[in-house]
Amino acid sequence: MKHFIPFRRSYLFAVGLLFVCLLQAYALTMMPSRKRSKPRDERIQIHHADLLFRDVATTGDGQVLKGNVQLSHSGMRLTCDSAVFYEASNSFMAYGSVKFRQGDTLSLIGDSLYYDGTSQFARVFRNVEMRHHKMTLYTELLNYDRIKGSGFYDTGGKIVDGKTVLTSQKGEYFTEKRDAQFNEDVLLINNKKDSLLTNNLHYDTRSKWAHATGPTNLFSGGSHIYTIDGQYNTRTERAHLTQRPQLFNKGRKLVGDSISYDKNTGYSEAFRNIIFIDSVDINNKNILLGDYGYYNEPKGEAMVTERALGKNFSRGADTLFVHADTLRLYSYNLKTDSAYRVLHGYPHVRSYRTDVQAICDSLVFNSAFNVLSLYRDPIAWSDDRQILGEEINVYANDSTIDSIYIERQALIVQSLPDSTLFNQVAGNLMQAYFRNGDLYQTRVDGNSILVNYPMEKDTSFLYQNYCEAAKLRVDVRDKKMQRFWAGPSPIAKTYPIGMAPQEHSRLSNFAWFSHIRPTGPDDLFEWKPKSAATRLKEMPRRNAPLQSLQSSSLSPLNSASTNSDSTTSFLKTSADSSLDNLQSTDSSGEIKIKDSEDTSNNHVDKDSATAMSKEFSTKSTSASTSSNSRTSKISARKSRTKSVARK
Repeated sequence: MKHFIPFRRSYLFAVGLLFVCLLQAYALTMMPSRKRSKPRDERIQIHHADLLFRDVATTGDGQVLKGNVQLSHSGMRLTCDSAVFYEASNSFMAYGSVKFRQGDTLSLIGDSLYYDGTSQFARVFRNVEMRHHKMTLYTELLNYDRIKGSGFYDTGGKIVDGKTVLTSQKGEYFTEKRDAQFNEDVLLINNKKDSLLTNNLHYDTRSKWAHATGPTNLFSGGSHIYTIDGQYNTRTERAHLTQRPQLFNKGRKLVGDSISYDKNTGYSEAFRNIIFIDSVDINNKNILLGDYGYYNEPKGEAMVTERALGKNFSRGADTLFVHADTLRLYSYNLKTDSAYRVLHGYPHVRSYRTDVQAICDSLVFNSAFNVLSLYRDPIAWSDDRQILGEEINVYANDSTIDSIYIERQALIVQSLPDSTLFNQVAGNLMQAYFRNGDLYQTRVDGNSILVNYPMEKDTSFLYQNYCEAAKLRVDVRDKKMQRFWAGPSPIAKTYPIGMAPQEHSRLSNFAWFSHIRPTGPDDLFEWKPKSAATRLKEMPRRNAPLQSLQSSSLSPLNSASTNSDSTTSFLKTSADSSLDNLQSTDSSGEIKIKDSEDTSNNHVDKDSATAMSKEFSTKSTSASTSSNSRTSKISARKSRTKSVARK
C-alpha cells in the first residue's frame, strides 16, 4: 500500500495541473477584445516560492510554484499560495489567497487570477475585491486592464465609496480618473437613506457626482424625483435634473425643463415651463405655472415668475385663474387639520373666475377664509356690476360669492340694458352681500350717494333717483333695486329720465372699464391698465384726535342704524310704485313730495309716501338691530384675514 501513495499524490497533482491548463484556456478565450496600447517588453519576475518544478505531462512548459509565491511585473507585485508560470507567453495562473498590488493605492484580491504580462491584462475569479484609495469594488469575476487602468465586470458587482454603495449588473472602474460607469439595474444608496435607480450611471469618486441617463428614480428625504437625465452629489445631497424632471413631495408636484434640488435645505429651483401642483388639501387644490420658480419644502412655500399663472380649485367652485408678474404660495399649519394656503400676486394682477373677475396691483387669496383681497387701484367685476375702491375684499363660500367689502372711494356701477344708463352707488365704505351668487343687499357708510334708474314692467326707464346721505342700504331682487334706506337727513330727488343734471347722472368718480375686463383664462397675460386720469388717488387716513376719543362698542354703521334720533327716508322703486317728483328734504329731515294730480298706480301721494316711510323706518330699526351680530362677525373675520395676509 505504501507503494501506491506516491502514485496517488502524483495523480492528484496531475489532475490539478490539468485543471489549471483548462482554466488558462478558458481565461484566454473569455478575455474581451479591446484595443490596446503596446506595452513595454518586460518579463515577469519570480521572487520566491517554497517549491518550484516542472510537470510536462500536465502543464507543458509551465513552471509550478508552490508555497508563499511572490511574483512581480512592471511595478505590479503578486502573492499567492501557488501558481503556474509560462515563461514563453510571459503569463501565469495564481491560486489561493491571491493578492495583486500596484503602487500604494491599488490592490486586487481573489481566489484565483490569470495574468498576461504581454498585454498586462488580469482576470480575477471569485470573492473579488478591488481597492483603490477609499473605493472598494466587489464582484465574482473582474477583468483588469493595467494599460487603460480599468477594472470591469458583467456578472454583477458592487462599489462601496464611503457611505455610498452602488450595485449593477455591469460596471467599469477607471483608476486614473477615479470614476466608474454602471449599466443595467443600477442602484445607488447614499447614507443608507437616499436611493437612486437607473440603467445607466456615471460616478466620480472624487467629486461624488453621479450622472444618470435614461429613466431614473431618486428617493431623497421625503421627495421622489423622476428624470431621464440628472446629476446627484452623494456628499452635498444636491441634484441637477434636466429633460423635464418631476419632483414629488407629500402631495405636491414640481415639473420643469430643469430642476435643481437640495435635500439639506429642502429647496428646489425650476426653470422654464414650470408646473407646481399642491394637492395636499383635497378641498383646495392649487397650481402655479411659469418659467422660473422655486419650492421650499420645510415651509411649504412656492414662487413662480415669468408668465406666472395660478389656478385655485376649491370644492364645488369654478377654477380661479390669477396672473401676475410674481406669484407666491404660502402654507400654514401643514401637519394639522386646519392647514390653509395664502396666495400672493404682484404686480400687474389679472384674475378670472366665472362669477368674478379683477385687476389690481397686488392680490392676496386666503383659503382659510376663502377671501380674495385686491390692493392698489383695484377693479372687480361680477355679472353686470363693476366695483372700484382703494381696497376690495371678495369673500366666497364653497362655490359662489358671499360678500364684497370695498374700503375708501368705493363705487359700484351697474350697466343697464341701455348702455348710456348706469346705476351707481358710492361711499367711503361699502359692503355688498350675495345669495346664490346674486346681489341682494348693499350697505354704504360715509358720504353715500345713490344714482338709480327704476325699470318699469315693460323694461323702460321713466325716472331717475338721486340720493345723498351719511349711510345707505339698498335691497336688490332679480338684479333690480327693490328699495333703499337713507339717513340721517338725506337729500333725495327724482327726475324724469334725461332731465337730471350731469353731476346727478354721472358721479364725479364715475368710470366704466369694460374694455380692460378679463374675458377668460387666455386673456390674463396682456396687461391693460387704467389711464392715468382714471386711477384712484389714495387718500391718507386722518389721524384720530386723541383729546376727543369716544368710547363706543358699535361700529359707525351699527350706531347709525340703532340711533332713534336719526332721520330715515325710504323710496320704494318697484315698477308698481315709484316716486314721481321727489324734492330735497327740509330742515326737519322729512322728504318733501310734490303733490300730483296723477293718481295712477305709477305714483304715490304725500300721505302714502309718508306712511310708507314711517312703516319702513320701524322695520328698518328692528332689522338693523338684528344685523348687528352679523356685521360684528364679518368685521372680526375681515380683521383676521388682514392679519393673516400681512404674515
